[in-house]
Amino acid sequence: MRRLLSAVAGLLIAPHLALAETAADAPAALPSLSPLRAVIEMYTSQGCADCPAADALLKQYLDTKNVVGLTLPVDYWDYLGWKDTLSGPRNAERQREYASRLGIGTVYTPQAVVNGAAEVVGSSESEIERAIRATETALASSRVPLHLWHYGSSIIIEAGAAAEDSEPKEATIWLAVVQKKVDVAVKGGENKGKTLSYYNVVRELTPVGVWNGRPTTIRLARADILRPETEDLIVLVQEASTGPIIGAARLGD
Repeated sequence: MRRLLSAVAGLLIAPHLALAETAADAPAALPSLSPLRAVIEMYTSQGCADCPAADALLKQYLDTKNVVGLTLPVDYWDYLGWKDTLSGPRNAERQREYASRLGIGTVYTPQAVVNGAAEVVGSSESEIERAIRATETALASSRVPLHLWHYGSSIIIEAGAAAEDSEPKEATIWLAVVQKKVDVAVKGGENKGKTLSYYNVVRELTPVGVWNGRPTTIRLARADILRPETEDLIVLVQEASTGPIIGAARLGD
């Protein structure tokens, strides 16, 4: 998304301007936070017969207040007879980075990456639940308080300090522009003749800052990011670029 990338470039060039805040600009109170259990990234494809069940399962998790879900369609099944209309090469690249870091050696669909720290078959609720429990416990002491909200003409991201007993690692602050729901009539491939529904589809995933254990505030121009009414925003704090996810928030959380 060209406008979002331009906004990020402006932030990096002039951080003293982008991050400046005055008492008049600040909201009266920060939005309340819900305890984060999990971030679920669902790697899926319109050309995969096993994926619709995983896409429906993600929707169930999206209805849970303390779970953040993202759909990341991939393009490597396009050769089966249907070009995925929502996919992009960056999603597959991110998935391959996870495969390398998690030591699985290959990519597949449907795959769920949970909290950036575990991967399971995306259509298996029992496997996702086990991964949530394991990673939720392992990351409990590393969680970063995170807020994302709009105020006036700005989108504001505020990440808190690391917990006193933790050893913070440098983390990427990602901003995801998502489309809440997309229906696709598939006319070829393994799902030919079906209309598939996707939720929280990532249309752009952009690094907007770095967190190093200290409180961090990032301000972006709202007009450069939010466009159609169908779009929403999610922010992640992730060690390195595809390491454990230690913070997440939806717009208005």
